[in-house]
Order: sequence, then C-alpha cells, then structure tokens
Amino acid sequence: MQHPEEKKRGTSRRSFLGQALTAAGTAIAAPTLLHQATPAQEEGTLAQAATSNSGDMTITLTVNGKPQLFTIEPRVTLLDALRERLGLTGSKKGCDHGQCGACTVLVDGQRVYSCLSLAVMQEGKQIVTIEGLAQGNNLHPVQSAFIEQDGFQCGYCTPGQICASVALLDEVKRGCASAVTTDLNHPPQLKTLSAAEIKERLSGNLCRCSAYNGIVAAVQQAAGQTPPSAAAVTMVQAGAGAV
Repeated sequence: MQHPEEKKRGTSRRSFLGQALTAAGTAIAAPTLLHQATPAQEEGTLAQAATSNSGDMTITLTVNGKPQLFTIEPRVTLLDALRERLGLTGSKKGCDHGQCGACTVLVDGQRVYSCLSLAVMQEGKQIVTIEGLAQGNNLHPVQSAFIEQDGFQCGYCTPGQICASVALLDEVKRGCASAVTTDLNHPPQLKTLSAAEIKERLSGNLCRCSAYNGIVAAVQQAAGQTPPSAAAVTMVQAGAGAV
C-alpha cells in the first residue's frame, strides 16, 4: 500500500528504485554499444589475462654449456627446474632446506645449494651440474678420484659432494682461506692441503653413510697428493680411539 506522503509527491519508493536500476543498466551497457569487441579481440584479451594471472616468466638458463628456455613461475627453485623441467636428476633433493648439500651445483664456478636458489635468479650465469662435469666418456678428475678412493656408499649425496669438491679445489687455487686456515697471509696450496682443511671446506655436505675418509682421500688425490692407504687411516682412527 502506498504511503500518503508518497501520493502527495507523485512518486513511490518502488518506482524510484526501478528508475535508478534502469539508469544504472544503461550506463553499464553504454561502453559496449560504443565499442563492440570482435571474437578475436575477446580471445586475445582472455589469453592475456590468463598469462598475467599465472605470473609465469620466460627466462633462458645456460646449463652445462647449453641455453635452455623456460616459462616458469618465479618461486620455482633451481633444483626443481633442473630435475623436473630438464630431467637432470643427478642433483638430489635431500633435505630441501639447504642443510645436507645433496643438491649442490656450480653457478659461475661457485658452489650453490640449488634447493635454496630461485631459477629466475640464475639467468645469464653458467650453471654446471654433475652431468656436465665429464667430457664425453672422460670423467672429471674428481669423479675418477671418488671412484678410485671409494668416496661413496649409497651414492645419494655423491653428486653434491663431487660438485662441492670441484669448487673446493678451485677456491684453493684462488687462495681462499677457511675457518681452520692458520696463516691468512699464506693460505694452503693444493700440494699442502690438509685433511682438516678438506673436512672444514666440505662441512656443508653431509654423508649419511659416513664415507668421509674416502671423500677426503678423493679430494687429496684430485689435488695431486698421495692419499694415505685405508689401512693407515684405520690405524690412526684406532689410535685416536684408544686415547
């Protein structure tokens, strides 16, 4: 029933709301009447919106000397890009928290935990994985040393251990010191690199099988040293245990 006040004014709340909704609908429809998009334009707009909503980025990573094109989310790690997109499964996902070193790769010659590094941050850099160390059928000297010195057991951590060892030797060549270097003015050379130095420099790579003696011996061999025999190492350990 219409209110007496509304009769006097000659309008009602219902008619007012109807007029307002009609005007709003006309205003919304006006742009469409002025410019009607073609089906091709609509499809292009939808595709562009889908791309922008996904947030993917197109990047080129140089992996083992070859450029690789990726369309990838910014949050994808280098480890997942290598394993899932390129099938380079040598780099292992151990802890996925940068605590074990099984995912270690080389980026511009530096060892990097690939599980903590975003793939999009590596554009323009040289990435080398365990698959890229050998030259055809010729193994890298560190790879050969690991085999000859039994530097692994289950082998899960081995790719990271080898990549870290390659970087270690290069660091020593460049005169880099470590936490156990006694004389910073005279950092160790490859020929004089001690077992303590090797253990410290590889402390970020864990071996759950505890094949550390073989790993140290492998690095010594790759450094040009003559590593102690397994029997000598056993005798030293036994003596230390007796003390």
